[in-house]
Amino acid sequence: MDFIKKPMDIENRSMEIIAPYLEKLNLNEEEIKVYSRIIHAAGDVEYAPIIRLHPEAIGAAKKALQSGCNIYTDVEMVRTGINKRKLASFGGEVFCRVAEPEIAAAAKEQGITRSMAAMRSFGQEMNGAIIAIGNAPTALFEVLRMVEEEGLRPAAIVGIPVGFVGAADSKAALASNTLVPYVTVEGTKGGSPIAAAVINAIMYIIDNSR
Repeated sequence: MDFIKKPMDIENRSMEIIAPYLEKLNLNEEEIKVYSRIIHAAGDVEYAPIIRLHPEAIGAAKKALQSGCNIYTDVEMVRTGINKRKLASFGGEVFCRVAEPEIAAAAKEQGITRSMAAMRSFGQEMNGAIIAIGNAPTALFEVLRMVEEEGLRPAAIVGIPVGFVGAADSKAALASNTLVPYVTVEGTKGGSPIAAAVINAIMYIIDNSR
């Protein structure tokens, strides 16, 4: 059986297949790279018209990454999907606390989800950082509350939680915010691989060496 075996050849061919679906969206070169990574991670070209990218999001995230910013995530799957070696080359680390016993205890005591408690625990450490949420709408709602009520100012929010309860609403709230640049997707689609893909895409825009 004849098939493509080299990883970069597979990736390049995938990008060629994706390209026609982006032609009518009036995207610049960097936006095309982010959109393409999202679609590639999902294996779903139906993402193309529902991606929402704040005009300052890529630039703000690039600047933060090049300054050695950290990334804070809602679940381990996002943390795992981010290229930590590449991030470390810029001086940053990825943090996720959702599985820590003290977070579970705090969530139970406060009557909230563990992902909310985890994001709340990071507090003002997230100023100037990138927040990547790929699973829990409640985590995104909590971050937006912190932005509005506590003056939190991350460099950018990649908010792409998935599901049928709260996901679409949380992403709509993110897209309507005027305080922090964002990357999101309309509706119920999303997930941890998609959020991680956005982070990786922006890092590869800065430095495409593998």
